[in-house]
Amino acid sequence: MGEPFAPAAPEGSAARQDALTATKLHIPRARHGLVPRPRLVDWLTEALAAELTVVCAPAGFGKTALLADWARHSGRTVAWLSLDTADNDPVRFWRHVAAALGGVRARAGQRLTDLLGPRPPRSLEAVLTTLVNELAAVPGEVVLVLDDYHLIETPAVHESVVFLLEHLPAGLRLAMACRADPPLPLARLRARGELAELRADQLRFTRQEAAALLRETAGPDLPDDAVAALEARTEGWAAGLQLAALSLRGREDAAAFVASFSGDHRYVLDFLAEEVLERQPERVRTFLLETSVLERLCGPLCDAVTGGTDGQRLLETVERANLFLIPLDEVRGWWRYHHLFADLLRVRLVQERPERLPRLHRAAAAWLERHGLVDEAIRHALAAGDTAGVAQLVERNIEPMLGRGETARWRAAQLAERHNGPALAGDEGATVTGWLDALPAELVESRPRLCVVRAIQAAIAGQAGALQYWLDTAERALAATTLDEPAEAGLVPAGWAAGSPPVEMQGAIAILRADLARLRGDADRAIRLVRQVLARLPAGERVLRFNADWNLARAHWVNGELGDAGHMLAGLVATAQAAGEYYLALAVCWELGRVQSAQGRLGAALATYRQALTRGAEVGGPSLPALGIAQLGVAAVLYERDELAGSLEHATEGVARCRQLAGARLLAEGLVVLARVRQAVGDQAGALAAVAEAERVGPSPDVVDLFNPAPAARARLLLAQGQLAQAAAWAAGRGLGADDPPGYPRERENLLLARLLLGQGEPERALQLLDRLQAAAAAAQRTGSLIELGALRARALAACGDQPGGLAALAGALTLAWPEGYVRVFADEGVPLGALLDQLITGRRRRASVAATVPGGYLGRLRVAFQPEDAYAAPPSPGPAASETVAGLAEPLTDRELEVLGLLAAGMANQQIARELVVALETAKKHVSHVLGKLGAVNRTQAVARARELGLLR
Repeated sequence: MGEPFAPAAPEGSAARQDALTATKLHIPRARHGLVPRPRLVDWLTEALAAELTVVCAPAGFGKTALLADWARHSGRTVAWLSLDTADNDPVRFWRHVAAALGGVRARAGQRLTDLLGPRPPRSLEAVLTTLVNELAAVPGEVVLVLDDYHLIETPAVHESVVFLLEHLPAGLRLAMACRADPPLPLARLRARGELAELRADQLRFTRQEAAALLRETAGPDLPDDAVAALEARTEGWAAGLQLAALSLRGREDAAAFVASFSGDHRYVLDFLAEEVLERQPERVRTFLLETSVLERLCGPLCDAVTGGTDGQRLLETVERANLFLIPLDEVRGWWRYHHLFADLLRVRLVQERPERLPRLHRAAAAWLERHGLVDEAIRHALAAGDTAGVAQLVERNIEPMLGRGETARWRAAQLAERHNGPALAGDEGATVTGWLDALPAELVESRPRLCVVRAIQAAIAGQAGALQYWLDTAERALAATTLDEPAEAGLVPAGWAAGSPPVEMQGAIAILRADLARLRGDADRAIRLVRQVLARLPAGERVLRFNADWNLARAHWVNGELGDAGHMLAGLVATAQAAGEYYLALAVCWELGRVQSAQGRLGAALATYRQALTRGAEVGGPSLPALGIAQLGVAAVLYERDELAGSLEHATEGVARCRQLAGARLLAEGLVVLARVRQAVGDQAGALAAVAEAERVGPSPDVVDLFNPAPAARARLLLAQGQLAQAAAWAAGRGLGADDPPGYPRERENLLLARLLLGQGEPERALQLLDRLQAAAAAAQRTGSLIELGALRARALAACGDQPGGLAALAGALTLAWPEGYVRVFADEGVPLGALLDQLITGRRRRASVAATVPGGYLGRLRVAFQPEDAYAAPPSPGPAASETVAGLAEPLTDRELEVLGLLAAGMANQQIARELVVALETAKKHVSHVLGKLGAVNRTQAVARARELGLLR
């Protein structure tokens, strides 16, 4: 695959996105006529010693102006974020916090940005913990100001803010402006003395402040009694005073106006707004009303909405007239109306010109879409009430949005995930899911392409039933669509030829059908469907071709044809890497390593994962969340080799990183790896908790075990913990029987059934099942399966009374296993296999062993691994190494020293070892020195030779 398909982004869209983001981080400029309020500025300076400062009052009390004035003059380091309703998306919220912090704490801001994506994390707590640690390591203090926090309604955002408050580093203080108390634990913070509050009573203008504000706008000659009356009647309300001042400007009889002025805040505001509007020239008044539909304004956007050509000039005129227009940047490219003023203008627009609203919103949507602001465009299209138009807008913009990584498995191949792009949540809150949820269900079901998007989401989640439903619905919609209306039915994505038959849509459906067949274990159907697609694809079509090839490789894997699967997956990794698709490369690497492990090639799998770690870090940085995929692969191999400390470290970090990814299947598989390590180190409760979570987040139960390992993993844990009845209930629920024909997709379940039969005292039935499985594995040359089957057959034969047969089966498995360092596949079988191993080792000492070719050092490692579980504390200290039972060593090598020994054997220099282990050069030198000393070697060559003699190296 060359460079993956991506439609060109709308002209200037990236720059406009950056500009709009910058407006949210901009400390609002001081408006003309701002009245200094030193008493409140001083109060804020003292209050911000508390962890949280809340400035809470109804609209129009000057909360933002006060905080901005303090921020400009306090001398403190301030990170400012103006919130809007779209920030209810938790990922968008924290991305904007990261951008705000990045302006004053570059490292912390960048670290937070890296962890957030562009793929949204599964655990915000893990991300915020990293932020806390980053800020704690930096001297000095930052005040993070969250303006308009009342616009945030999503519980997940509030919960994440609470988490930050509970773990607030010494160098961070929070301040927020809001119209009502935020749903945070204010009472608890207040009791601890960690909360400072500034409310409406303190924000009310004093007589002196009111006089300054009114005379600045209405003129210096305004009488004291008029000031007193307005201050009393507005009760010091800043917005009311400002509107009163505007209405007084130019009036000869100020006293009469003041005398007629009465009512509550809403009445006052309505009255004064009418006074202000009625006194504007008709062109300005119309401009104010029609542009009130916009959340943010710029000259060209206003022109598009109003049909005029002087939008920039009118915006500048409105600002000079102090008509509640707030600049959002330094160059006055973007503005917004004061929220209260905007509300009033919108009410008046609905009252006076309701028929204009749909046209205004449609015009706004069209301009915003052309300039790449799709999320805002869709909001306006929805406001226009044109759901069919919204559907077309979504269809036109799926590729550009996905090209920014906002939904997985479309950009890099309609089913394939790109980089760290979120699967079901979009960047900046513009989620494909949210768009579709806003449309009537029957409309989505009538448009083939939207159905396919829903199907993609189901495939990502591994929900086979939902995937089938949306594919069936897509095909019905496609059949009902005539070929002369492909664009209207959503058949022609951006960049594809309008008017052509919907071949691409049919191809996408076919590949998704293959995905469904694969998830259900029907490899033959998957292969047939993929080959049909490949036969029809044009020569230059790279997107669907990549997905087709990936599905074909997976189908071979499902069939147990590991050679074909491995060859194809390796080619896909190279293709993805060449295209710069590092997330995609890591996702395919995970499967390639699993195939290599199934072939019995642990060393190759480990090399695959470590190379992926290195390459991914080079391209995406060391904090790239997707590196967790490769870490889980490393953990799985290290586990199999009984390097439990390293495995636990990689598995724990890998799972933490994968929580930040959208694909649930990888997280579920990672949790299964973590569960196995926890069980091995004696943490049974932790193992069961990890598996329980894997079942919650993983695919649906009808997905085969090869892609849904959590249920079988839970059953194996139950067996290991002696809960035979529960394990038997699981087997019955899965419909497993000892007479089942062997099939690779369910091999892991069949092996679990064999273990259950052994536990129930039915070794003959277990042996019959194992013999059938072994014949199938031998025919397909699946060495990894043969090793595990050999261990289980050894148990079954011994339980049947055939001790020589059991020893021979174990010896055969060991002969296959030792070159690659397999340990846990034997140790996890527990005491029965351990007893056979002891007999085999005893026979070896008597020179009567059937395992004469198996190195003694390797057998020693196996014996150590059969120790009781409590020999490994969790987290484990460096466990006993292979050298512990090898004669000739005065002191055993630790796990880390064995790892260094392997790197020495690979010919690595000290600097390379330091980079590989991610340690300082001096630390690497010490490790090398310890290895040479323990082996009694004077140089590296001698150390490697000595290690091979002792069976420490393969």
